[in-house]
Amino acid sequence: MRVTGRDAMVAGMAPELLPGDWVFATDPSPEARARAVATIAEAEGLSAILPADLGPSDAPRMRRITLNVHSDLEGVGLTAAVAGALAAEGIACNMVAGHHHDHAFVPARDAARALRILRALSAGAA
Repeated sequence: MRVTGRDAMVAGMAPELLPGDWVFATDPSPEARARAVATIAEAEGLSAILPADLGPSDAPRMRRITLNVHSDLEGVGLTAAVAGALAAEGIACNMVAGHHHDHAFVPARDAARALRILRALSAGAA
């Protein structure tokens, strides 16, 4: 069931740190593109989020935190709440929305701390 409303989305987000490192890249090879978790066409080329072993070696390593709430695509405030909580602690956050869930890509070095922050945010909204 889709959840609407900032407080309900934040309370139900059940953040989960998924295994593996990811990198953002432009115009990946067909093999890499097939394994991308997300792509978007930009004026500069096709941007893709790739498993780290398929992307540029100098690209920042990111980890993926999935928000397991089925947030409404027209829901207001989830992205702001997540990005704001992480920004307040000096953690970069690149949000990607899927049809069912939102995903926060954070620097690998900050992933465990980001997960703790998001779990606390969710508990505080319940």
